[in-house]
Amino acid sequence: MINKNAQRLRRAVRARAKIHELKMLRLSVHRTSQHIYAQIFDRDSKVLAAASTVQKSVSEGLKGTSNIAAAAAVGKAIAEKAKAAGIKQVAFDRSGFKYHGRVKALADAAREHGLEF
Repeated sequence: MINKNAQRLRRAVRARAKIHELKMLRLSVHRTSQHIYAQIFDRDSKVLAAASTVQKSVSEGLKGTSNIAAAAAVGKAIAEKAKAAGIKQVAFDRSGFKYHGRVKALADAAREHGLEF
């Protein structure tokens, strides 16, 4: 029997294969029960920009690091770092997670602050 994490990783592989076909930069999101992380990768899997709730600058002033407000703060931070690196357009890689809750909040905040998916 396949466990939950293996199913998520199978979904992630399919999505990443499609993003690879598109030849775009990808905004990858990973969430744990305590934190949420976002990274922008180039085609060679080199990290161009990163933001997470682990960083003091992002988590400062938040009630917690595992809620929708924290995810929105990470989305804003990654969009600002991408803009500083000259990145405007990315493909959204949700890493097999459902596009719901914290993942959706991060994506919406990144879009609001100038990233195009």
